[in-house]
Amino acid sequence: LHIIIAMAKAGSDGLITIAGGDVMNAIVDNHEAPMVISSVMKQNCTERGRRIVECGMDIAAGSAICRGDKNYMGNAYMSLPIAITVEGANIMTRSFQIIGQGLTRCHPHMSDLLKALQLPPSEEKHGVKIFVKQFHKIVGHGITNFFGSVSRGVGATFSSATRSKTAYKNGDELLAYHEKQLLRLAANFALTADLCFTLGGRLKFEELLMGRLADALGAIYLGYATLHHYDRRRGIEGLEALTEHAMLRLEREAQEALYAASENFPGPLGPVASTVMKMGCFPLGGLTRPYSDPSDTLTKEVSRLLTTPSEIRDMFQEGIYSAPDGAVHQMTDLINALPICVEADKVATSLRREKREPTAEETNLIAKADALRDALIQVDVFEHATAEEAQPGYVRPALQGTEERFANLDKTVFREAA
Repeated sequence: LHIIIAMAKAGSDGLITIAGGDVMNAIVDNHEAPMVISSVMKQNCTERGRRIVECGMDIAAGSAICRGDKNYMGNAYMSLPIAITVEGANIMTRSFQIIGQGLTRCHPHMSDLLKALQLPPSEEKHGVKIFVKQFHKIVGHGITNFFGSVSRGVGATFSSATRSKTAYKNGDELLAYHEKQLLRLAANFALTADLCFTLGGRLKFEELLMGRLADALGAIYLGYATLHHYDRRRGIEGLEALTEHAMLRLEREAQEALYAASENFPGPLGPVASTVMKMGCFPLGGLTRPYSDPSDTLTKEVSRLLTTPSEIRDMFQEGIYSAPDGAVHQMTDLINALPICVEADKVATSLRREKREPTAEETNLIAKADALRDALIQVDVFEHATAEEAQPGYVRPALQGTEERFANLDKTVFREAA
């Protein structure tokens, strides 16, 4: 994994997580408790958080595994399994909870149909009427979703094929294009959800299908959250590139999840449902699967924004603790050292290009940057792992009695034993 790719992925995952969290906090602040979206956020934010920290571990390398106050990654890496596994393990949330709850709770007609089935025998006739009425609505809803999925799929594919790779630099075009793609993916998802009813009660045992649909739903929701974040924060220099990178990744995630579901649709009617799903979601085959990973040019641009002083870095630093002047804090020291080191690199590049000696001011700047680098790359060193080891005559428990056992052996080397 190249550092450029790791930085860009961590940046776009960070933006996605922040955007989703902002929307979720607004929902909760409005005294609402959306069960399905809560599950989507829990599973996605903790999983993306794990990816971010893993990218950080790759970049920090050895300094990320040497314990001590200077290690700013180790504790996050070790604590992530807690977030992944508690309050509903992600493996269960993704494979059961999100779609298991969402399919009936979010469908516009299924809830009323289920209520009709629960009416007492005295209201059987009324219940039958409601059931038939809602069943017809469900069928009509599915047909509408099919044709909506086809039309949006073809339209979105055309707009993707004719779009310039630099179109994202116009904020209005960025929003309009990606909103159109999300509408297409939402229509694809709605059709797939309708086809899931062909499984009946068996759906709750089809964990692979539900996991893929959870991935698609999560990517679509977080896509809308990311666009909402951009619309609120637009004006930050470089936010267009970061938003574009995040949206391209989310759209590809949703596309691949839906395609995998169409390739592996289970159940007795699985082949039929698979064919209908492919016709509705990808009517022109591979041509209607237009989403791909961000280009190298965009990835390099996002990485540059995150590794040099920029408004994007300032945005991410809003929620980071900064120690007061004089305090020893590795994260704060790294943040404060970046502008100095970047400026020193520019001076060094200029000196090489112009083939001249540095001025006194330039010499001091380069020396200061070198001193900061030397200090920041150091790791904690301990003469003893524990306080007990520092005591005179201490012997590690694993070695206690070793000398006596060797003394009692008839043969103490391999050659003698052979």
